[in-house]
Amino acid sequence: MDYFQGVVYDYLQQRGMFIKAECPIQVEPGKFPPKGTSWICDAIAVNFKRRTIYLCEVSYSKTLYALARRLQAWSKEWPRLCDAIVRDYSIPDSDSWRVQPWVFVPVGLRKQLKRRLSETVKVSSHAGKVPMPAPKVTFLESVVPWRGKTRERNGRRDGA
Repeated sequence: MDYFQGVVYDYLQQRGMFIKAECPIQVEPGKFPPKGTSWICDAIAVNFKRRTIYLCEVSYSKTLYALARRLQAWSKEWPRLCDAIVRDYSIPDSDSWRVQPWVFVPVGLRKQLKRRLSETVKVSSHAGKVPMPAPKVTFLESVVPWRGKTRERNGRRDGA
C-alpha cells in the first residue's frame, strides 16, 4: 500500500463508509481464474445509506495507463464483475445495490484522465447489456486531512 491509498481510505471512512482494502475481485470462481477475469482492487468502499459499492482505484501515474487498462478490463466484464461482487461478498437484495467505479488521481492529470475515460466509455458502451457507469472522480489534493474537517477535529480550533 502506498501513502495516498491510506489517505484515501481515511477520507472514505470519515464519510461513513466501510472499507475493504486491497480487495480481490474474481469473475470466475476457482483457484486459477482465466487471465483478465480477476483483479486486486485498491479498495471497495460500501456506502450503506446510498446502497452503493464503490470500486476505488488510486493512481498518481503520469500516464494513467494502468488505471485506464483496469477500467477497460472492468468495462468488458461489467455485468459478470457485479455478479462476482454480489456472490463473493454476500450482498443482500443485490437488485437494490449499485456498483460504481471511483478513481482518485492528482488534479494535474485532469486532461489525461478525461482522455483516458473517454476511451473507456467507448469500450463500455459496446460491452454488453449493462454498461459500466462512468467512474466517479476525486482529486487526491481534495482528500488530504488538512483540507477538511474530520470527526476528531470537528468543532475544535486547535486541531488536537
